[in-house]
Amino acid sequence: MNKSPYDFAVHLPADLDPSKKYPVIFTLHGRGSNEQNMFDLIEPPADKFIVIGIRGDLRLGAGFQYYELKSLGVPLRESFDEAIRKLQDFIQFATEKYPIDEEQLYLLGFSQGAIISMTLALTMGNKLKGIVALNGYIPDFVKTEYSLQSIEDVSVFISHGEYDSVFPIRIGHETAAYIRELTPLFTFRTYPTDHGVAEDNQRDIIQWLRSN
Repeated sequence: MNKSPYDFAVHLPADLDPSKKYPVIFTLHGRGSNEQNMFDLIEPPADKFIVIGIRGDLRLGAGFQYYELKSLGVPLRESFDEAIRKLQDFIQFATEKYPIDEEQLYLLGFSQGAIISMTLALTMGNKLKGIVALNGYIPDFVKTEYSLQSIEDVSVFISHGEYDSVFPIRIGHETAAYIRELTPLFTFRTYPTDHGVAEDNQRDIIQWLRSN
């Protein structure tokens, strides 16, 4: 693929060695946000990773989204299916374009980006090394109608706000219970926050990325 299906931003390690391949973190923002908002979240380990922020291709107010909704928490199926297909294409595009180690692909998403990250893990399986999913869930139709791959070797970090007013904490626990059955490489944390990322959460994400 010669052309990217998405606008994106790339942070390369400051001391990039052109003879080396690097692990990569693809970041996926929340609905109505953009790719720049995710960079601050993982700036500390960026010296060891290539970080690629993917901007949703659908306008929403001053920001963007990856797919449209029928109602809150209910994706428009055609739009969602297309986003998953295009994001898989983008990951392939970026892996060919940059000095990326194909065995060390990570996804990190918040809210809509977390929903996508978990869905991509279930559809790409062990092609991914790990994912971080913050305050999201897995649509039922993904669990029942998608062709799912094994994630037994995929490391997964899921977190959720205990007072999340968008996706209640019950959804976080249900998501964790589902993923826990699929991979032993699993971490689930909750934090006393609303639909956002607390400082403790950010610190735990960075520590997790450095140890995986």
